[in-house]
Amino acid sequence: MAKVELRQGESQEQLLRRFRKQVVKSQVLSSARRKRWHVSKSELKRIKMKKAQRRARRRERNL
Repeated sequence: MAKVELRQGESQEQLLRRFRKQVVKSQVLSSARRKRWHVSKSELKRIKMKKAQRRARRRERNL
């Protein structure tokens, strides 16, 4: 679990922003979403391939 303490002179908004970054970095939410439903290995492989194709298309457009 992500834990942050208020630093001296730090506003609540800054504290919240730092907490959100730490949650993303620790991958707490992404792992919870991933474990919500069972996804087979072949399905994971198919999803990863689609993401890779999308990334390649985006890179190609930006050149």
